[in-house]
Amino acid sequence: MASPPHRWGFGAFLLVEAVLLASAAFVGALLSRDGGPQSLPVRDVLIGTMAPTIIAALTALAITKLRGNGPLADLRLSWRWDDVKLGLKFGVLGLAFTLVGVFVWSRLVGEENSTSAISALIEDKPMSVSAAVVMFLYLWLLGPICEEIIYRGLLWSATERLEWGNEKWARFAAFLLSTAVFAVSHLEPLRTTLLLVIAVPIGLARLVTGRLLGSIVAHQMNNFLPALAILLTALGVVSY
Repeated sequence: MASPPHRWGFGAFLLVEAVLLASAAFVGALLSRDGGPQSLPVRDVLIGTMAPTIIAALTALAITKLRGNGPLADLRLSWRWDDVKLGLKFGVLGLAFTLVGVFVWSRLVGEENSTSAISALIEDKPMSVSAAVVMFLYLWLLGPICEEIIYRGLLWSATERLEWGNEKWARFAAFLLSTAVFAVSHLEPLRTTLLLVIAVPIGLARLVTGRLLGSIVAHQMNNFLPALAILLTALGVVSY
C-alpha cells in the first residue's frame, strides 16, 4: 500500500536552510573573536564544522516524521545493494570530476583561493589523533549523510511534489535545483563553480536510482580522498 502524500513542501526546506544558516552565523560570530579563525581551538573547529549541518539534518528528519510519513518514505531512503553499487560507481566518477576540477580551478584562481573553508581552518593547526579521526569520519561518512538528507532528500522531494506535467520532468527539475542550491549553500563564493561540478555525479546517483542511498554513497565516496588528505595533514604526515 502506497504512503499518503506528505504534508510538507518548500516551506520545510526553507526552515531547515534557515536553521543551517543561523547555526553557521553563530559559528561565524564565534570565529571572529580573539583574532579570527586561525586562533580557534581545535575543539571549536570540530563543533563549528559539524554542528550546523547535523542540527539542520535532524530538523529535516523531524519534519518528515511530524508532517509526513517519516524519512524512509518521504525521502526515499531505503537499503538496496544495487543503489550502493551504483553509488560507488558515481562516486568514482565524482572523484575524477573532483581531481580534474580542483586542478583546473587552482590554476584559474590560485591554490590559496581553491582551498575549502575547512582545510583553511585546520591548516598549520596542531590536532590530536582523536580529533583528526573525528574530523575524518565526519567529512567522509556523517557529513554526506546529513547534506544528502537536506538537499537530495528534503529539497528534492519538495521539488518533485510540484506540478511539472510528468514524473520525468519533476525528477530532472529536482536534480537541477538541488545541485545548484547544494553548491551555493556552502557559502564559499570562489568555489561555487567547482562545487557545481563536484555535485553533478552525486545528483545523478539520486536521479538514476530514484532513491537517496545512491547519492549518499556517491557523496561519501567523493569525500573520501579530500577527507583523507585533511586527516593526514592534521596528523603531520603530509603538508599543503
